[in-house]
Order: sequence, then structure tokens, then C-alpha cells
Amino acid sequence: MYSSKNNSASARERLSGSPTDGCDAHSAGELMTRIGFAFNLKPEPETPRLERDAETAVPEEEPPSSRTAIRLDSVVDDEFAEWDSEATIAAVEQALAPLGQVIRLEADASFPERLRRARPDIVFNIAEGLHGVNREAHVPAICEFFGIPYSGSDPFTLSLGLDKARTKEVLSHHGVPNAAFELVRDERDLGALLNRVGKTGIGDGEWVTPKRNVGRERESRSSRSVRETVLHSPSSNSHSPTRLLQLPLFVKPVHEGSSKGITDKSFCRTLGELEEQIRFLLERYEQPVLVEEYLPGAEFTCAVLGNGPEAEVLPIVGMNFAALPDGAVPVYSFEAKWLWDRPENPLAIFECPARIDAALERRITAVVLDAYRVLGCRDWSRIDVRLDAAGEPNVVEVNPLPGILPDPEDNSCFPKAARAAGMSYTELIQACLRHAAERQGVSLPVVAVSGVAGAAAVG
Repeated sequence: MYSSKNNSASARERLSGSPTDGCDAHSAGELMTRIGFAFNLKPEPETPRLERDAETAVPEEEPPSSRTAIRLDSVVDDEFAEWDSEATIAAVEQALAPLGQVIRLEADASFPERLRRARPDIVFNIAEGLHGVNREAHVPAICEFFGIPYSGSDPFTLSLGLDKARTKEVLSHHGVPNAAFELVRDERDLGALLNRVGKTGIGDGEWVTPKRNVGRERESRSSRSVRETVLHSPSSNSHSPTRLLQLPLFVKPVHEGSSKGITDKSFCRTLGELEEQIRFLLERYEQPVLVEEYLPGAEFTCAVLGNGPEAEVLPIVGMNFAALPDGAVPVYSFEAKWLWDRPENPLAIFECPARIDAALERRITAVVLDAYRVLGCRDWSRIDVRLDAAGEPNVVEVNPLPGILPDPEDNSCFPKAARAAGMSYTELIQACLRHAAERQGVSLPVVAVSGVAGAAAVG
């Protein structure tokens, strides 16, 4: 059992107001830890919705990357892609239950008052939020307002992680490699970018990187040709508005997660494709667009668990883009994550542990832990890495609120890495909460993983 700097009622005592039905503090002598569970419930249906007639709008014979086919990203409703299904919420609740009384706290408009009434000892947070560029920070900020400990990163890190450009600026300042980039906020920025982009690159129809199994094959001629367009070393990946970015480029919304806005059309080989996709993203998502030089190497996903010097990278997940449909761009896009990779027909896109040599594993691990610490991540995070043309790891994405789908068939990377490390789903969820509790001096019982306790809901 972790030692406690505050007794089990300390968080509740910091809150004003009298106890109310089912939400009051437990009676004197009752030692069960009260665990608030903050989440956003994805509305039905639980998979991204296609607007009316969209399923029949794309001819079956069209390859996924065809520029003449209807825009899949224009008909998919991805508004709630980041939220969790009832199945995930129930699985997390069950995993937490052996550690105390679990109190469901849906992160809707009533969350602040329900949290005040529930007075938990600690909050386990997976709520993604809905509105605003700081939406992932809402639950932690409210917990801090009431003086209630919570799991995961603080509001600043969560807001930073949802701003991909600011994240890259911080990483670059600290020398953590990432792709050269620019941010397009409006028409003026777009025009300036189009004038600055290097006119080299690749021709229509020519792939940058061949499909291959991760770590299995040497770089091919097509990917070597791109090396000639890369004018900087990994150490010079800082944002510079006067530097010429080189085609091909990759574009995505700056404030989204769960691959929202990342489709095959994000890969831009020509200035025409670049202008078209940036205009589309500016209009659809009403936010700036991040434009990065495309990294042609293998891609990996890394799950980090813990804090400080004890933080560790779980077995690395490698991406096998050969599993994607013929003609698809070798990226883990919205289509790959939510449409092509289905439980009834899963893609064999992940290899865990990744089939890489020890030297590359060490380099990836070092870059990932540097990013984790520089950005102030806590308890857990998922960090995506891709190799540049020289084979060096670059940070692509940092997610302090990682996806944790419980069903192995759903190909959720963090639980997949945990399983490869010998951890069950219950052990993963409990490990995150224990890291958070230890960090904040909250006592949790030592229990058998298979133990199950009751759960409560706050109305």
C-alpha cells in the first residue's frame, strides 16, 4: 500500500457543501477509497458515421488513394471519434473497482457540480472533452479548482498536446527530432506557403515508401530518391517561416486527435494537391492546418507508463503498412483506424514487439522518453515515432490521453503494448491510477487483480 500524505477524507474536506443522496462521503470508519471516473460517452452508433448515401457514393473499383473518387473525409462524421464507447467505460470501471468505490462522472455540463457532490479521493480521467482547443484540459482544471487529485497529465500538458504546432516548437527547442513544418492559419498563410515550397518532390503516381514489413527490408530505390529532397538534418527540424519545405508534404488539423482530418489526401505530392487539401481542412475543421515534411521511414507507436526516472516504454508497436488496402498511403489514417480496421475484419497492421534491432529500439526509446519529460507528461502517454530518410526516429504525435480500447480485436495500441509486456487490461488501468496516487500521496489498497468491488453512479 502506498503511504499517504493526506488521509482518505482530505480531498473531500477541501470541498464545501453538505453530502447528498448517494454522493456523500462514506461513513466514519469506512476505509474504501472513492474513485471518481471521468469520461465522455460516445453517442450511438459507436463507430464514425457516414452521412446519407455516402456508402454508395464511392465506387468499389476506386483505390483508396484515388484523387478522382469522392472525398471520404467530406462525408464521414468524426465529431465524437475521440470519445469512448460504453464497452470501454464499463471495462475501465471494472478494472478500477477492486481499488475502491467507483463513481461514474460523465464529463458533461453537470460535471463540476457532480464532482463537488461526489467528493472522491482521486479521479481517474479519460475524458476528451468536446468544445475548444483546451477541451482535454477541462476535467483536470476542474479537479484542481476543487483540490481533488486526478490521473494523467496536468491541464497545461494536455492543452499543449492538443496543439500539434506548439508541441513541435517545444520539442524543437529542446532538440527532440520532429519533421520540419509550417502552420497555415488563413488564406494569407496559404499563399505564402505555396510560394515557399520547394518545387522538387515526386511525380504523380510515384510512391515515396514501398509497403513492407517493419524492420524486414532495406530502404528501396523510391524512398532513397526522396532523400535527395531532404535539405536538413534531424537536429535542424525547427520551425522557420523562411525555410523551403520540400514536397511531398503531409497536412492535418492542428487541434485534433484520433486521426481526425488525417486521410489519404493528407499526403500531398504536388502544389495543387497541397492547396486543395489545406483549403478543405481550413473550411471543415475551422482551425489552422499543420504542414509537415513527409517522413518516409517506418512508423512506431510507443506506450509510456510511469513518472520521472522510473517512466518506461512498453514493448514498441510497429506499423505494417503492407496490410492496408492496395493503393493506400502508408500512414495510419482515419480510414485505417476507424473504417478499414474493423473487429469483424481486422487489419494485421500492428507488430508488437516491433521487429527491429536493439540499436534502433534504443534510439526510439531515448527520443520517446525525451519527449515525455520535455512536455511534462505524467502517469501515461502514447507517443508516435516515424523514421526520416536517414533512418533516425522523429516524434510525430504525443497523446497524453491515450486510447485504451479493451477488446484486443480493436487494435488499440496502448493495451496491445501492455499485453506484450505481460500486463492484463486490469493491470494496465490500475497501474496508471497507482502512479497517479503515489505521485499525490493517495492511499490505494493492495488487492488481487481478479478482485471485483461494487460501483456507484452519481446522478
